[in-house]
Amino acid sequence: MSANRPFILSIAGYDPSGGAGVLADIKTFEQHSLTGLAIITANTIQTENEFFDIQWIDLSYVIRSVETLFERYKINAVKIGIVPNLHYLNRILSTIKLLSPSTQIVWDPVLKSTTKFEFMSIEDRLDLNKIVSKIDLITPNYNEIELLFPGFTQHQLRMQNEVSSAILLKGGHNPLAIGTDRLFLKDEIIDLLPSEKKCFEKHGSGCVLSAAIASNLALDQTLQEACKNAKTYIEKYLSSTSTLTGYHYVP
Repeated sequence: MSANRPFILSIAGYDPSGGAGVLADIKTFEQHSLTGLAIITANTIQTENEFFDIQWIDLSYVIRSVETLFERYKINAVKIGIVPNLHYLNRILSTIKLLSPSTQIVWDPVLKSTTKFEFMSIEDRLDLNKIVSKIDLITPNYNEIELLFPGFTQHQLRMQNEVSSAILLKGGHNPLAIGTDRLFLKDEIIDLLPSEKKCFEKHGSGCVLSAAIASNLALDQTLQEACKNAKTYIEKYLSSTSTLTGYHYVP
């Protein structure tokens, strides 16, 4: 492994189709000239258009993996994907913060698959607000943010005072401007407008976007720069084919 490439870690599910989860993340990391590491939270049986089954990895096994990798490598950023519950997420976050407080963390809160399979339930919203304080950025879509923070889209500024993490609200389901993402920072809201590229729906696009943002953070970009450049990356990916699977390298 090259000592010149920063390290980045994906903690997410394993998708055998390669379009989502750790496989998609590792492809994204490679395109950003990073050394990608991965820990799986679940094994799944799925294709790009259908989800069949999931087996969650025991939390103690995941924590041991996190401890092992952080003891060996200086990891600049972590992208977290599917987790079964808030306790599982909180243990991962607490372990990372204990071992490497400066590591930046991006959470892609995948609550349901596109085929409506439920990955995660939100048991206690008070716990959720405490947990997200350990995260640098959350990347929900419009459906996910309503489940995480009911009323958010109607009262963005009020909610931003209650949620300590930055939030990138993905614009794929934006009712007013399709494709316009909204980045909620502590003191401002930044709209990230889409390009004129013709984009197609892709399996795992949320995984790719959050992995691209984490990659840019690992390269010492500001959060605004990381989100802006990741949007350019995901648009290239979405426009690479007209099918549900895409190409990460688009010359």
